[in-house]
Amino acid sequence: MATVVLGIAAAGVLLPFTSGARVRAEGVRSTLAAKLASDLMEEIINTKFEDIKATYPDEVFTDPMYANFSRGASSVNVDVPVSPGRYSKDVEFILVTVWVKYNGREIASINRLITK
Repeated sequence: MATVVLGIAAAGVLLPFTSGARVRAEGVRSTLAAKLASDLMEEIINTKFEDIKATYPDEVFTDPMYANFSRGASSVNVDVPVSPGRYSKDVEFILVTVWVKYNGREIASINRLITK
């Protein structure tokens, strides 16, 4: 009987620790994903405007620190209104979207408007 009571008490004490570990792991994954997204966005921003590609295929990492992570990006040309009813003709803009996935599920993304 004492063993059963001790087992129930131990389960009640250990349960918060397991859920805390899960929350901590999710936080670490989110932080790593934000870093990976930011790094790729910086790389794209530092690329010559004319050389920015329409898509950057999903990149899968071999480093154990980034196991199960992948990232990619896409870009589209956009027209930006300069006044009501008028759009820019001389200024070119590209909207770049970078995403990071963990086990195929997107957990971070960044959008940035880039001009010459």
